[in-house]
Amino acid sequence: MSDEFTLRDDPFALFDEWLEVAGMTELNDSNAMALASVDDQDMPDVRIMLLNGHDARGFVFYTNLESAKARELRSHPTAAAVFHWKSLRRQVRLRGPVSRVIDAEADAHFACRPLLSRLGACASNQSRPLDSRSTLEARVRSVAERYPDGIVPRPSHWSGYRIMPLAIEFWQDRAHRLHDRVVFTRSAEAKPWDRQLLYP
Repeated sequence: MSDEFTLRDDPFALFDEWLEVAGMTELNDSNAMALASVDDQDMPDVRIMLLNGHDARGFVFYTNLESAKARELRSHPTAAAVFHWKSLRRQVRLRGPVSRVIDAEADAHFACRPLLSRLGACASNQSRPLDSRSTLEARVRSVAERYPDGIVPRPSHWSGYRIMPLAIEFWQDRAHRLHDRVVFTRSAEAKPWDRQLLYP
């Protein structure tokens, strides 16, 4: 077991380091994560999302507030996520309660997105039936015509969520499947972290 596992007390700092390394080694989207939520039938639901920000308050992603995931998070405001960096043979899992980001955060992130992404966010009825690709493309064109200067305001149906983890587990592949694992847990957001090594 390496010192980064045995001597570190702050899982957020360790995640920062791992994500930075992943950004230099992964071919695509080092910030991609599988996000799991629970639907109204208590069935799990999972999809790939991009992590759009993180700090000691938690892990942030953005979405259409009328999407399936957003409806699920309103009904069951908890989520789990996993990052898998294949080239590094590393994985991070986390889970905890979820809350909406404030409007100022959502506005700032929306403003820095590429123009076509902003237009698409306005045009898409995410997760709802679509009769054809041409309908979607026509909706995007219609939105673009409304904002010829390219200044597209954030639509009210688009915002972000923050996972405030109560558990973060780090996994490092080792020979003969004798992997390194350590989990950090806490009872509430403001509480200190406990650290525990786990059998592989």
